[in-house]
Amino acid sequence: MKKIKDHYFHKARKNGYAARSAYKLEEIDKKYRIIRKGNAVLDLGCSPGSWLQYVSKKVGESGHVLGVDLQPVNISLPPHVKVIQADIFELTVNDLQIEGGLADVILSDMAPKTSGIQTADAQRSYMLNKKVLDLADDLLSQQGTLLVKAFQGKPLDELRSDFREMFDQVKLCKPKSSRSESVEIFILGTGRK
Repeated sequence: MKKIKDHYFHKARKNGYAARSAYKLEEIDKKYRIIRKGNAVLDLGCSPGSWLQYVSKKVGESGHVLGVDLQPVNISLPPHVKVIQADIFELTVNDLQIEGGLADVILSDMAPKTSGIQTADAQRSYMLNKKVLDLADDLLSQQGTLLVKAFQGKPLDELRSDFREMFDQVKLCKPKSSRSESVEIFILGTGRK
């Protein structure tokens, strides 16, 4: 994967974040106020850990954060943050409960291994996000919030439709810190029905 050493890369380094992606979440959070002190947050696709770093500060010690990724997270995190290195397709709902309860917020920065074929990559991204929606059905509290990364393409319309069935409000977000040439876009669902 190519590393882009732009303004956000240098800013992340300076501020101690594991990756520039922290600013994507920060930008969405500042605009829509999705993460609050004391929240229970599930972070899927959490490696290298910059979203965990951002969320752990926002929820504070009264909150709980659980991160899951196929890759390890090799950074120091506070005690209210736990990480599981595993495949979400192999974990049970019980494995993903936070302190035995439901999540106030589920975040997913997961992306499939890309092939370079835009239609195939968009479909793979959709399948990952369908799994996240299935998990949210079991793990997200009433009025909870879900934010997922998706790839632009035909399956995006279907994903938005799936979100509209589950949430009061659905928004597409393309943060400034997301590179303009990137096909990624974020879908935010708030107010779980």
